[in-house]
Amino acid sequence: MHSPPAWTFDAIPDQSGRVVVVTGANSGIGYITARELARRGAQVILACRDPERGWLALTRMQGEVPGARLELRQVDLGSLASVREFAAGWDRGRLDLLVNNAGIAMVPYARTADGFESQFGINHLGTFALTGLLLPHLLAAPDPRVITVSSEGQRFARFDLRNLNAERRYRTAFAYVQSKRANLYFAMELQRRADAAGLRLRSVAVAPGLTRTNVLTGGANSGRGRLYATLTRLLVHAAFRPTPEGAKTSLYAATVPDLSGGSYIVPDGPLQLRGEPIRRTRERAIRDTDTAAHLWQLSERLTGVTYALRARTATSLPKRSSPTS
Repeated sequence: MHSPPAWTFDAIPDQSGRVVVVTGANSGIGYITARELARRGAQVILACRDPERGWLALTRMQGEVPGARLELRQVDLGSLASVREFAAGWDRGRLDLLVNNAGIAMVPYARTADGFESQFGINHLGTFALTGLLLPHLLAAPDPRVITVSSEGQRFARFDLRNLNAERRYRTAFAYVQSKRANLYFAMELQRRADAAGLRLRSVAVAPGLTRTNVLTGGANSGRGRLYATLTRLLVHAAFRPTPEGAKTSLYAATVPDLSGGSYIVPDGPLQLRGEPIRRTRERAIRDTDTAAHLWQLSERLTGVTYALRARTATSLPKRSSPTS
C-alpha cells in the first residue's frame, strides 16, 4: 500500500485579498508561515515582541519574496497592556486569519508583566486576550479563521486548574506542556462557542512536531549558559526536523479550503513528532468540554477580556461558575 503524497507548500491556494496576522513571525515556524502566506499573495502583519528582530525578519522576508505585502507591528504577549494596545491600533478593517504562533518553551521560572507564570501567561493568556480583542475584526471577514499552535507535548500534561499559574509548585516541563494543553482547550472551546453563536469562524489547533527553532535557546533561555546552549543546539540539529517541515501543520490549517473548524492538525508519524499534516480526532482533550469551559471562564477573569460572541446571534451562551484558581 502506497503512502499518500507529501503535502507541500505548492498546495497552498492563492491567498490574495486575505489580511493575516502571525504572532512570533520573526523566527522559526512563525517566519515560515508568514513568508509562505505572503508568497501566495496575502497581506501579512508580522506581530513581534522585539522590534529590532522583527525588522530584521521583515527585511529578510522582503528579499526572499519580492513584492510581498508585509507590515511589522509590535506586540508582547507577556503584557496585557501591549496586547490591548495592538488590538486598539488595528486599522485594517477585517482580519481574515490570525495565526497564534508566538510562545516560549521550557524557560526558568518567571512572571509576566501582569504577574502570571510566564509560560501560562504568554502561551495561553496572551493568546486568549489577543484573539478576543481582535474578534470583532475577525467576524467582519467573510470566512475568518484562527490557528493556534499547540504542541505534541500537550498529550503528557497533567492539567490542574488549581495550579495553572504555578500557585503551588513550578516545574519547567510540566508548566510548558500544561500551557500547550491550554492552547488546545482554547481552540476547541472557541469553535464550540462560535458554533453556538451561529458564527462562521473556524478555529483550528495544530502541533508542529519536533522542529528546529530557537525557542529552546532564545529569549528567556538565552541566559542559561554556554554549555546549555551548545548541547541544546546539537540536540535540536540532530533530532529535530527542518523548520519548514514544522510549519506545514500551521500552513495546512490556515489554507486548506474545506477544513472543518474544531480540527486538530498534527504530523502523521509516530508520536506526532514528524510527518505530513493530518487531522487527529482521537484526543481526549478535544472532547473534554468541561475543563475547556472552566479554563475559558478563568481566562476571561484573569485577562479581563470577554469575547463578543453575541455579535451575530440573538441568544447568548449560558454562564458557568468559575473554578477556584
